[in-house]
Amino acid sequence: MSQTPTDAAFDSAVDDWGVQHRWLDAADEVHEADADTVRRLREAIGTPPADLEDRAPVVTRPGRELGLGRVQVRCEDGTEREVDGRLPEDFPLGYHRLTTAAGMERRLVVSPGRCWLPDEPTWGWAVQLYAARSTRSWGIGDLGDLRTLRELTEAAGGGFVLVNPLHAVAPVVEGSSMEASPYLPATRRFRNPVYLRVEDVPGHEPGDVDTARRDAVAATDLVDRDAAWALKRAALRAAYDRSGGADSAFAAWRDEQGEPLEEFATWSALAEALGAQHGIDWHGWPTELRDPRGDGVATWRAEHAEDVGFHAWLQWQLDAQLRAASGDLIVIQDLPIGVSGGGADAWAWQDVLAEGVSVGAPPDALNTLGQDWGSPPLVPWRLRAADYEPFVESVRATIAGAGGLRIDHVMGLFRLWWIPEEGDARGGGYVRYPSDDLLDIVALESHRAQAVVVGEDLGTVEPGVAEALAERRILSYKVLWFEDDAPSSWPREALATVTTHDLPTVAGLWTGADARDQLDATDMPEDDVRSGREELLSRLTREPLDDGAGPADAVQAAYRQLVEAPSLLVALSLEDAVLEERRPNVPGTTERENWRIPLAVPVDRLGDSPEVGRLLDLVRAAYGG
Repeated sequence: MSQTPTDAAFDSAVDDWGVQHRWLDAADEVHEADADTVRRLREAIGTPPADLEDRAPVVTRPGRELGLGRVQVRCEDGTEREVDGRLPEDFPLGYHRLTTAAGMERRLVVSPGRCWLPDEPTWGWAVQLYAARSTRSWGIGDLGDLRTLRELTEAAGGGFVLVNPLHAVAPVVEGSSMEASPYLPATRRFRNPVYLRVEDVPGHEPGDVDTARRDAVAATDLVDRDAAWALKRAALRAAYDRSGGADSAFAAWRDEQGEPLEEFATWSALAEALGAQHGIDWHGWPTELRDPRGDGVATWRAEHAEDVGFHAWLQWQLDAQLRAASGDLIVIQDLPIGVSGGGADAWAWQDVLAEGVSVGAPPDALNTLGQDWGSPPLVPWRLRAADYEPFVESVRATIAGAGGLRIDHVMGLFRLWWIPEEGDARGGGYVRYPSDDLLDIVALESHRAQAVVVGEDLGTVEPGVAEALAERRILSYKVLWFEDDAPSSWPREALATVTTHDLPTVAGLWTGADARDQLDATDMPEDDVRSGREELLSRLTREPLDDGAGPADAVQAAYRQLVEAPSLLVALSLEDAVLEERRPNVPGTTERENWRIPLAVPVDRLGDSPEVGRLLDLVRAAYGG
């Protein structure tokens, strides 16, 4: 029998490893974690050192009690301050070091506790950048296309663009393909050079590319990342060899980025050099090259300095092109919940990640079988022991140069669904994270970058999450397909949208094409798919549609509701604008053309599309444009 337990009962259900033994599902039914699952999660977590609490970082806010007695603080700017008890209200925000009376040194993170927010509501586009091809693209949407979309948005009176994760994946080598999912990157700190507009790179010459091959790749029905990258890499390496390595501005930027960039560039060069023989997963590399801080890697880096330099230079170009593409518009970048276990961040932070488990989600309305996303989780106590640096660097890098951050599955900052190896998503369990610290770090990075933060809080959301996000001014996520209440009643501090990359497009829902797609691509029961479609249709047709209404009429009906939302950000899906029936991703399958479907209308011709024009007219009327 299901019941709602008291808060105290749930608090006591979390053991010393942080494993939650009881939890509520999306239907408010209580579940007990399987004993064998608990055992395996404990093994993966391990036991923290006895002195962890004496040296773990202190995350706080001005005016709060430190509880450490008299301490000396060395601030970021090099100044020294003494604090006795309460942190002064005027204490500088940032990342400092404190030393206790006993001589123990710890990181001190001082956060404002609240994220930056724009003053007025605005609207913008949600786009999968790889899909946003133009007549100039080399088979995949790029940062030049993002610039075009930004200019279109500005001209129409919009205020932001929301893009899929732009993070780097493993390079393509013989026997491998580029990872298609933006949510399983090799790193959350550096970007994917496949998004570079090659013609805008200094040193590029037209003769560096085979135009016949480029035109063939640009004409493919699906996005072919491997072919696009093969063309781009050859041209980019030629440009680097011609002028990149000797550029003094690049040298200065590279020096400013420090060891994280060198580590990533080294991993990229290693993956290219070793991939054909040993694979792109670092676990299969020669032993001396598995430790990024070992002598073997240092020697290899020195011997392959030009290759390492090339990969660092690609990141410099990406930084410049993203800033140019963003201009003064807010570009909200997406932070995935994790990374590939064989990738760059897992190589760099292998001592912080758990082995033998992956993260995902329990069964819910999005997927009745649950989901396994394939990423190894950060071990909470190891993350603290690392001064939260893996999290800090990931958040900061994803915000950089654009002005906004969307945190995918923001509930993962509170607890994550860990799935033991060789099991399925239904057999996982929740592990708790130090959410107060992580959220305050997000607030600090938002404050420094003057960047809006959105928390994707869809699925199984435990009590207290909404309140914690609201306290930090992290915008919640309101999706028409999931909300019982009309958009006019949605909160101000939210991002409002009709759908997401994992959910049906309006046209796909209306025609039934999406339901057929789900049934063909997944093992979801037909009754679940059909009942799910009926529920979404009921939300689409709050205002009844005529019997002969087509997809364009359905899109207008959905967005007439959406623009009534008082939310600070209202996102329009480009897939909906061009009447695409296929959603970008159907969760639970790798067989379908997930993450490879291009927009039917080139980005530089969106202004000529009557369907896009009708949607823009509707939005401009709502916003007084």
